[in-house]
Amino acid sequence: MSNTKTMLATLALGATFAFAGPAFAEKMKATLDGKAEVPATTTTGSGTADIDYDPATKKMTWKLTYSGLSGPATAAHFHGPAEPGKNAGVKVPIPNATASPAEGSATLTDEQAADLMAGKYYVNVHTAANPGGEIRGQVTK
Repeated sequence: MSNTKTMLATLALGATFAFAGPAFAEKMKATLDGKAEVPATTTTGSGTADIDYDPATKKMTWKLTYSGLSGPATAAHFHGPAEPGKNAGVKVPIPNATASPAEGSATLTDEQAADLMAGKYYVNVHTAANPGGEIRGQVTK
């Protein structure tokens, strides 16, 4: 192969990787319901959070979808560090979560990234009837 063809092939391959996005992004998910809240809530609400995490940049991107709540969502957050059945403080707010779907991203600190990867984050959605959270789900890989 000539030097020109080799160079073009290399550039094409590099462009493919550049446009494909992060090669090692972690795909995570949280399935939210009232039974996972602490204490549990009685609700017909449910939801999912689809999460991509890039360990190289520590950027977490999410899409939170929910329905069936007792009323409009008043807020939503990533909480941690906590195992299922335990409560913890807010670590990453989810802006614009009063409408579903809510999409966003945040760059995590080293500590937040470690807790996320260790399965110690959960997502919950708050309502006026359930100010502590109406639906909740642990983030898992």
